[in-house]
Amino acid sequence: MLAALLISAQCALLNPSCARANDELIAWGDLTYQLPLPAQQTERNSVIQIAAGSFHSLALMGNGSVSAWGDDTFGQTSIPSQVSRKRASAVAAGNVHNLALFRDGTVIAWGPAPGQVGDFGQTDVPANLCNVAAIGAGAFHSLALKTDGSIVAWGANTFGQCDVPNNLRHVVAVTGGAHHSVALRENGTVVAWGDDTWGQTDVPAGLRNVIAIAACGYHSLALKCDGTVVSWGTYGLAQFNVPPGLKHVVAIATGDYHSLALLRDGTLVTWGFDTAGQTVVPSGLNNPLAIAAHGSHNMVLVRAPINNRRF
Repeated sequence: MLAALLISAQCALLNPSCARANDELIAWGDLTYQLPLPAQQTERNSVIQIAAGSFHSLALMGNGSVSAWGDDTFGQTSIPSQVSRKRASAVAAGNVHNLALFRDGTVIAWGPAPGQVGDFGQTDVPANLCNVAAIGAGAFHSLALKTDGSIVAWGANTFGQCDVPNNLRHVVAVTGGAHHSVALRENGTVVAWGDDTWGQTDVPAGLRNVIAIAACGYHSLALKCDGTVVSWGTYGLAQFNVPPGLKHVVAIATGDYHSLALLRDGTLVTWGFDTAGQTVVPSGLNNPLAIAAHGSHNMVLVRAPINNRRF
């Protein structure tokens, strides 16, 4: 039963056949670099996955194309021609870089140019990397999960966030925070490594039955199969404190200093710092399909139009 839940929870992509022309993206929080907004997508290019960087955003379309908008200081919203020529199957975003996974199991990364400020090698995909099943991104490092359940990491490694633990296998999901990495294993347990200054790699003892993970900044989240959420890292700050009684959660997301949970009934719950209104859910938000967060902003893909800022 747990294996089936893992597969379901880690499928961040919507079934393209379920995407509709009237699906919309709602954004709130710090939108300083998020304007102007892209035009509404056509039905053929309906959004099937969303991802957020510090000051930019990504959307994967049903036809495999990728849309990016927001700050382009590091080229993070300038889609490379090789990405445009191929059909992506998943996307991920770090602070100022992006990853795209393709159906042939290869990965392309873009963002800071070699030698540019902000370049830590996070876009230098290892030569001959293949058979990739999933991708994840930390602030300035990148993660690839291979079909054999092993992990390849590259980019900033100041705190050992790219030093994948020996014998770590049977992984089904990977993600990263500012200077740490988190992996979910097939048996529902979690492994974290890298910077532990704020307890972000101190996975709670006895944590089991996890079906999804999220990390950003200096904290991590785990969604359990019973619909509850466990958080660790940045002790004493608001994003660590999961709201009492939170249950029936089906998806989680994390910003630098805040967190989101999507409930089974379509309710969104947010907590943590509110420096840019990132924890104030827009009124009238209905029928959410997917959530994403990074920095101090959030995105939600919704089934029907609502009278809020949209992409």
